[in-house]
Amino acid sequence: MKSNQFALKPAVYIIGAGPGDPELLTLKAYKILGQADLILYADSLVPKQILQDVRDDAELVATGNKTLEQIIPLAIERVRQGKSVVRLHSGDLSLYSAIGEQIQAFTDANIPFELIPGISAFQAAAAKLSTELTIPELVQTIILTRISGKASSVPEAEELESLAAHQASLCLYLAARHVEQAQDKLLKHYPKGTFVAVCYRVGWQDEQIWVVPLEQMAAVTRDNNLIRTTLYLISPALQKAVTTRSRLYHPEHSHLFRPAK
Repeated sequence: MKSNQFALKPAVYIIGAGPGDPELLTLKAYKILGQADLILYADSLVPKQILQDVRDDAELVATGNKTLEQIIPLAIERVRQGKSVVRLHSGDLSLYSAIGEQIQAFTDANIPFELIPGISAFQAAAAKLSTELTIPELVQTIILTRISGKASSVPEAEELESLAAHQASLCLYLAARHVEQAQDKLLKHYPKGTFVAVCYRVGWQDEQIWVVPLEQMAAVTRDNNLIRTTLYLISPALQKAVTTRSRLYHPEHSHLFRPAK
């Protein structure tokens, strides 16, 4: 697929690249990537295949070894030179993307910017598992959370143990290095046989997914040396058979466009 040619305005386009599969880029993100002058990409989290259709003369800068104090001035300089800049993040921008401080910096510098959302790893993982995470009469809530680590601490009211009490479909990010602690907290509320999908590098070429009982979550993580880029889906929806059905398409359910039969 080739992107349509169009002129980008001098601005910073903050893009969620999705979980790693280039085909899961939004069409808008793909078009902007194909025309940008400078692309600042998080190389430790975004596979190089995402950049396969950028301009031959595009300036590519990997940011895995850079601080914000190195990234922001470069983006501002290029925009002031009349160029278009992409700041490429993994997943979706609304989750653990650290864009708040970047937005503030561009606002303070009077630099125009636009946010282009992406697909999150939890959505891609559920699709790979052929699973709906909200099953009627079984589970109707999805919690996206993480466990406290070096880079960020979780507010006390959002500690994993208290969230686990809901027994919802829980999507646990950034927890592989603390998996024993996470498993202990989850087991206080989820039955030990609750299925967990251990999802490593979802959307990458070396993706791997294991579905195991909760009591084996830590062992699978250790045995496969998973220390990063790992997502855990803990959910009653992962059970082998689902016997309930939604009322939405039931013949006895009526709505504005379809009377009940």
